[in-house]
Amino acid sequence: MEVSNVSTALVKELRERTGAGVMDCKRALEEADGNIDRAIELLRQQGLSKAEKKAGRDARQGLIESYVHQGRIGVLVELNCETDFVARTEDFKTLAHELALQVAATAPKFISLDDVSDAERAAGIKDFGSEKAFNEAAVLLAQPALRQPNRTVEELVRDAIAKIGENIVVRRFVRFELGETGSDQSGETA
Repeated sequence: MEVSNVSTALVKELRERTGAGVMDCKRALEEADGNIDRAIELLRQQGLSKAEKKAGRDARQGLIESYVHQGRIGVLVELNCETDFVARTEDFKTLAHELALQVAATAPKFISLDDVSDAERAAGIKDFGSEKAFNEAAVLLAQPALRQPNRTVEELVRDAIAKIGENIVVRRFVRFELGETGSDQSGETA
């Protein structure tokens, strides 16, 4: 049997940084020859495959997170998971809050790329000059995350799925801005 050259302190540090299980951290560090950054990337890749496996599961529990910015912008986000137990965890609540902040700051029109019709995509590309610019402006899951701009909101959700171990779905959101006219995300005229 092979003796591991990975220290307990290194496993602990990786676990604190990623929230992954002890054995997963140990295996990732062994595979990465003790390189913590490479181990984080390995865990992230493993997490993405775990998230893909959970994507088909029914997610009907969760919570509605509200956020009001200086009395001028209000947001409601419905974030769903598989069990009410997970909905009460700090990790889940933190994700819901981050999503509400994202919606308040960026005013997306759609949740995912699947929600955008061909006509809306064509009009958006015309307005923004490119499909990438349109997606980053109008599609919540395609946007760079506020606190981690090198990652998309969708990557943050996938990381949460891998860490929490349940499917997580952004079901819907609505954003109100004081004095705004037109229609909101629910399709009602303001």
